[in-house]
Amino acid sequence: MKYLTFSGKMKKLIVSISLIFALLLGASYTPDYFEISKNLDIFYAVYKELNVGYVDGTKPGQLMKTGIDAMLGSLDPYTVYYTENDIEDYRFMTTGEYGGIGALVNDIRGKIIIADPYEGFAAFKAGLRAGDQIIGVNGINVEGKKSDDISNLLKGQAGTPLKLKVIKAGQSLPTDISLNREEIKTKAVPYYSVLSDNETGYIKLVSFTDNCSAEVKEAITALKAKGCKSLVLDLRGNLGGLLLEAVNIVNFFVEKGQEVVFTKGKVSEWDKTYLSVNNPIDLKIPLVVLVDENSASASEIVSGALQDLDRAMIIGKRTYGKGLVQQTKDLVYNAKIKFTVAKYYIPSGRCVQALDYTNKDEEGRVEKVPDSLITAFKTKGGRIVYDGAGIMPDIKTKEEKFENVLISLASKFLIFDYATEYSLTHKEIGPLKDFQLSESDYAQFVSYLKDKDYSYKTKSETDLEELKTDAQEEKSYAEITAEYEALKSKINAHKKDDLVNHKAVIKKYLEEEIVGRYYFQKGRIEHSIKLDDDLSQALSLLSNQEKMKTLLSTIEKPTKPFNLKKKF
Repeated sequence: MKYLTFSGKMKKLIVSISLIFALLLGASYTPDYFEISKNLDIFYAVYKELNVGYVDGTKPGQLMKTGIDAMLGSLDPYTVYYTENDIEDYRFMTTGEYGGIGALVNDIRGKIIIADPYEGFAAFKAGLRAGDQIIGVNGINVEGKKSDDISNLLKGQAGTPLKLKVIKAGQSLPTDISLNREEIKTKAVPYYSVLSDNETGYIKLVSFTDNCSAEVKEAITALKAKGCKSLVLDLRGNLGGLLLEAVNIVNFFVEKGQEVVFTKGKVSEWDKTYLSVNNPIDLKIPLVVLVDENSASASEIVSGALQDLDRAMIIGKRTYGKGLVQQTKDLVYNAKIKFTVAKYYIPSGRCVQALDYTNKDEEGRVEKVPDSLITAFKTKGGRIVYDGAGIMPDIKTKEEKFENVLISLASKFLIFDYATEYSLTHKEIGPLKDFQLSESDYAQFVSYLKDKDYSYKTKSETDLEELKTDAQEEKSYAEITAEYEALKSKINAHKKDDLVNHKAVIKKYLEEEIVGRYYFQKGRIEHSIKLDDDLSQALSLLSNQEKMKTLLSTIEKPTKPFNLKKKF
């Protein structure tokens, strides 16, 4: 009887999938009909046999999701299946909203720790702070679990009650905390301000969620009201989001009726041109856009369109290179699928897609677009720009080097832990603009690390070990043993001084983590831009308008062939 019930569920699921395919085939008949029908029959047969005879039994929903995820994974990383349980994650991705407690959690050495409570939301109002440990959720013991394991326990419909068992930072006994889940809406613009030159406005945009353009507009309006004569739009780390929001933001700085982006897909309905449809806010205000390797998708539409139209200078690192557009469709049982439907092209006609997912090697690896296929395009004013590899900044800034000692301290959460300790012994840190760790503060941090494990290997150590291995294989290690041991000792001696030699960069990230304990997300951003080399270059450029005008009109000789037609 158990098998009959199981088989009935399975057949219902297969019928649902078959109906979806039938509708798709009915809407758009293709020569692949026989292949699709044949492989659906094979899939059904495999699924049935596994459920009937597999030795340990199977979970039909989990098995199906694994199959769907593997199928979609063979296409590109942006084509994703969302079950009903994943809907809160989907909502957060598209709207910045979800039902939950309003806090980031992390699993640190087998403990579920509050990493960052969102100021003003349920967790914050209930007194939860960074460093607090969650050991129970609604009576369920979560000790030893991963943060992903309890995500669905913490998320849920706004207004529903939640009981947490928590060990507060610095305490040993648990306490019970009752709260209600809330509709959590994170700001797309968590911070904007007038910078120290008193003439430049700075706007940090972290996502392209629904209505984010309204937040950007509000920030621009407020900054102009304070007398700002130039703007910096920071898109670093912004992975993108909604295409229309990107178009709206470009529209703030370009004339009405300007083509911002067009899309081209397999289905003709995705051949669309997106124009600026509103009156701009300011056509002349000097503008710099900051980008990095994690600026993707909608971030590349904004930075790329403003570059193509010679409306802004782009400063930073080459962007990610995602020139693909996704569409979300509702499925049965409250599930959804997000899949790639088109490529987008910015005003010059170029597509910034860096990886060709249609050509994978035998191991499924995807290669970047080869240099031989990179093509030159022209901006509105005739400057040379290129496709196929993200947005290349007009001014490239140096890569930030993350020292091995810093990577170890951060990845082993020792910077996080010390910030928690610091906040327990310092009730306040004074005005944010004046905060910095003293020499004695840093010395205390070094002392704190004495009994902590932050071991790591330098490149020199790795190279030395490889040398030893090679020498042993060649039977010559005995001859160089003394030299090897002497060199190893020197490397270890130098390594002991890493906390001193790299104090400046370690101190920077330690201060930022400590600031987050007192001033939360806004404070982190405000503190981070005080020592921001990219931003310093932006301010330097904005203070020299003649140089900026020259750069925006400089025409270089292309190093790649031109493509004067839109690429389809």
